[in-house]
Amino acid sequence: MTIALEILAAALILVGLACAILPAIPGIPIMFIGIWLLAAVDDYHHLGFGWLVGIACVGLFGISMDLIAGVLGAKRVGASPQALWGAFIGTLIGIFFGIPGLLLGPFLGAVLGELAAGNSPLRSTQVGVGAWIGLLFGTLMKLVASVIMVALTGAGWWWNRARRTASHRARRRPRSTEGTTPRRH
Repeated sequence: MTIALEILAAALILVGLACAILPAIPGIPIMFIGIWLLAAVDDYHHLGFGWLVGIACVGLFGISMDLIAGVLGAKRVGASPQALWGAFIGTLIGIFFGIPGLLLGPFLGAVLGELAAGNSPLRSTQVGVGAWIGLLFGTLMKLVASVIMVALTGAGWWWNRARRTASHRARRRPRSTEGTTPRRH
């Protein structure tokens, strides 16, 4: 049963890593579930609470960048508040329309928001492109966070394995007989 759970954990990690290249797809939570399952199957010997909290923080950063990057991209080009809300709402709505919705949602939301603010179509398009570039940046940050999560998992596993091996060897070392008199029979 342990091997099956370890295989499931590895599969979740790989699926989450593959999903990291798609904007607004929950690849990071899928990966974290796999990492947590891997730690739990091992009774948290190699990945303890501290490692899991650190990995979770990296994951939260990646998720937050993925969700707000479109808004930040629009803000960078001087978008109106309506365009910022439009980019955010477009990202959320785009989730339900697959990859085309994820790619077009922030762009269309920012354009419609900027038009609602009374700006020209050309200006609105510039803001939409800024939102789209922000979305690409957010996806890149999510991918980087995912790779860091996998690297931290490997580092935690290796670090605690090496530490446990060294302490195990120290406990099994035979006692020194130096300075004692040998027993005669």
